[in-house]
Amino acid sequence: MTVGDGVSYFFRGFGLLKTKGLKRFILIPLIVNFILFLSGFYYLFDVLGTNIAWLHEQIPDWLSWLEFIIYPFVILLMVLLFGMFFTTVANWIAAPFNGVLAERVEMHLTGQAPRQDSLAALIKATPHTLKREWKKLVYFLPRMVGFFLIGWFFPIIGQLIWFAFIAWVLAIQYCDYAFDNNRYSFDFMRYILSQNKSACFGFGATVSVLTTLPFINLFVMPAAICGATIMWVENLEEQTRNQSLSQQ
Repeated sequence: MTVGDGVSYFFRGFGLLKTKGLKRFILIPLIVNFILFLSGFYYLFDVLGTNIAWLHEQIPDWLSWLEFIIYPFVILLMVLLFGMFFTTVANWIAAPFNGVLAERVEMHLTGQAPRQDSLAALIKATPHTLKREWKKLVYFLPRMVGFFLIGWFFPIIGQLIWFAFIAWVLAIQYCDYAFDNNRYSFDFMRYILSQNKSACFGFGATVSVLTTLPFINLFVMPAAICGATIMWVENLEEQTRNQSLSQQ
């Protein structure tokens, strides 16, 4: 798969948001996104204003020309951090609902009947789902700190590395629901995605960019889950099954 395939899968996920029978499973992630991003953007603009004012006071007059270089860097870094932080929080809160949505999308795409009642599935899966989210956090956090420091001390190149890392993180975050629903481990899921890095980068980069756009970002989480599930059904499931059989 190519970078373009990853981008295409995401936008095809957007196309599923209006699908009859899936709307009720999309509603909860949508509400979570709305509340968090509305609060988040208000907080972001407040913090940006405070930090820009503080930064302005620290720069002496004879170095005022640096403001044109430093300000865009600070703003971009904070926006990227904001997108990552609130996406992580939103995914933790909505994780059980996201798992059910991924399952229903897979059932819709394959024509299979739902395995069990959605409410019963949600209650039963919640402890396991939160444990899985914890595994993701343990994997992401130390790497996030390292790449953030690279981005802070090595502008431009560091930001590109940070952006690539975030794209990888988001690909893992949203592809994992289908893997988890089909009882594949977190480590094995990462292995399969590492065999499809180009598509994962295209998918995750698209999610990352659209997460920073007001209003559109409200729909990014459910669209990403739908798109990642399409990628699972059409491509990753067969790869995963073959790799699993070859390792037995």
